[in-house]
Amino acid sequence: MSEPESEGLRVSHVGLLGTVVILFILVSSGAFGLEDMVSSSGPGFALLMLVLLPVLFALPVALVCAELGSAIPDEGGYYRWAYRTMGEFWAFQSGWWSWTSSWVDSAVYITLVQAYISGWWPQLNGFELWLIGAALIAFFAYVNIRGLDIVAFGSLLFTIVILAPFVVLTILGFAHWHGSPLSPFIPTGQSFFSSANLGLAVGVWMYSGYDGIGTMAGEIRNPQRVIPRALMIIVPVVTLSYVLPTLAGLAGWGHWSAWASETGGTSFVQLARHLGGPILGYIMLGAAVLSNMALYQDWMGPGSRPTYMMAQDRLLPPVLCKVHRKYGTPWVAILFLAGVNAILIITTFANLVVIDIFLTMFYYFLIFASALILRRKEPNLARPFRIWGNTAVLALISAPAVVIMAWTIEQNATDTSIELFGLPAYFVGGALAALAGPVAYVVFKRIYGGR
Repeated sequence: MSEPESEGLRVSHVGLLGTVVILFILVSSGAFGLEDMVSSSGPGFALLMLVLLPVLFALPVALVCAELGSAIPDEGGYYRWAYRTMGEFWAFQSGWWSWTSSWVDSAVYITLVQAYISGWWPQLNGFELWLIGAALIAFFAYVNIRGLDIVAFGSLLFTIVILAPFVVLTILGFAHWHGSPLSPFIPTGQSFFSSANLGLAVGVWMYSGYDGIGTMAGEIRNPQRVIPRALMIIVPVVTLSYVLPTLAGLAGWGHWSAWASETGGTSFVQLARHLGGPILGYIMLGAAVLSNMALYQDWMGPGSRPTYMMAQDRLLPPVLCKVHRKYGTPWVAILFLAGVNAILIITTFANLVVIDIFLTMFYYFLIFASALILRRKEPNLARPFRIWGNTAVLALISAPAVVIMAWTIEQNATDTSIELFGLPAYFVGGALAALAGPVAYVVFKRIYGGR
């Protein structure tokens, strides 16, 4: 079965640095959001997870994506990997789960920006806030249509501005070190497993995103070499960007039980204000806003590229695989995602983000399965980047990440804080969202015929 080319897409001039900064935004875009790990799991346990998750989860994901991306450097990334190893049905599930989760996931970044703006100007009404959100969506859709070169340049600027206040906060925190930042290890009265619940979910979320760059491989020059190198560089960079400011904040300020990313808690913005004064606090607040803008800008790429390839394979409406004549980007797929986001930001839907855990973890399972199956089916396929050892070694390297993914799903599936028909609402929502994939495959396969 021949593999289709990414017809009409323009290969950008994005090199190693551009790929690294795009990856940094896709995975991290700053340590914002980690505050909830500290208060829910305890300072010691939170820091331990921040150190262990890169080894047990992030590194296996990055290694597997690097090997698959070097062996199959096609546009669409994990969708194309699943197609080659498991066939059309599972490829569609991979693409569909990631695509539908991106509808909610990417729109959340704009709603967070709206929340910051409403805090600054509470006099704005809902329609005015929507107009601001819609304008941001339109602007970043235009940036993405212009191509990866512009996205990479924007990512570089965003990375510098986002990391700068964290560097200052880290220096100030270490300069004011007092007490033990690791004490207590877990909150008093909580067990090891109860302390891990929210912290693990947040940690897995914060260390996800390494798969995103592979979806744009067809637009990166020499992706077999550039993407694996960028993946290996970004794992320690992201780890340090999380561990150092968290450790510095605990050492220099403490008050771990009050840490929270929500309004009223001790966020990194509040920590910057406590340690560096109002000016650093305002700078950190600006970085938080820009962080969400950067996330939205960069995630429009992975949110649209598998869609483009699925349409090219006649599994989605063919209009979605149209390429811009001048810029060589899948402009209709980008605009479709932008349009869905503009609708979703009308109302609050933060709880739907938890459903993303199910969809994201499910297509992550397919990524690991693709790597193992490809080793068996095509052992002699050229792999410029290859994980050392045979298939059994690859399975052992993958096992910790797969276990963490399964545990994360189980924790969310059994969360009874919100119930629907007497069942955990997150389980019901996640299951329905996942089952929509097979239904959609039958419908679109019948309409468009597939490949």
